[in-house]
Amino acid sequence: MDKKIITKRKNQFDTIIHKTENEDVEFWYARELMLLLGYTRWENFYRAIQRAIESCEASGVAPPSHFREVTKKAEIGIGKTREINDYMLTRYACYLIAQNGDPKKEEIAFAQSYFAVQTRKQELIEERIAYIERIDARNRLKESEKKLSQNIYERGVDDAGFARIRSKGDTALFGGNTTKQMKEILDVSENRPLADFLPTLTIAAKNLATEMTNYNVEEKDLHGENPIAHEHVQNNTTVRGMLGQRGIVPENLPPSEDIKKLERRMTNDKNNLADKTGKLP
Repeated sequence: MDKKIITKRKNQFDTIIHKTENEDVEFWYARELMLLLGYTRWENFYRAIQRAIESCEASGVAPPSHFREVTKKAEIGIGKTREINDYMLTRYACYLIAQNGDPKKEEIAFAQSYFAVQTRKQELIEERIAYIERIDARNRLKESEKKLSQNIYERGVDDAGFARIRSKGDTALFGGNTTKQMKEILDVSENRPLADFLPTLTIAAKNLATEMTNYNVEEKDLHGENPIAHEHVQNNTTVRGMLGQRGIVPENLPPSEDIKKLERRMTNDKNNLADKTGKLP
């Protein structure tokens, strides 16, 4: 996500912060928050709140400490008002609502990071968004490789053949370096997937090549290990060429932190957030 977008969204979320009377606990009003999360109808956002409350209960945290239903007056015309329902939401409550949203929406992806970072420092929000994007890219690669495995199994290629096809693709993408050689270059243990230590850009490149292979295996109705391997090598070579045109050499990019450590860190942050965020009086 672009830094300018992050700055803009952060300012928008900061603007609608409220504090309890003793100023110990920050909170947000649901009706002010919903538009920033991409919701236009209260009925839809209300359902998202209810799902978040269920998640809160399932985590063993008392919802009233983080979700407080309130009644407010809203203007409906000149000199006319009516009462509407709203919620006071702690940072933890907002985080749970974001977790129950669609992560493909930029508003939701940002909110997940914004509410997870207790200090509201922009660099920490940017760092966490980068974590989410990398994990998301890794999950997409897993899905495309799973689909490729299923595709080629139906076309006469066993697990060993799939491993060879994937390895040949890596060799094409990394300029002649095999998967094993790339693990040695990046200091990745033999029993761990190489992709768990690749930067987001390289993971996305591998995914693009794999998706292209999936498409052409079906479109061209390829059967057997050799034709499919040839297709996969061509697609990885094409992706490598695209990167090269922009001055990017995949095998020269530094490794990123173990993605499993990132996932554990984010899980720990989530588990500790309820205690750190404070409770509504």
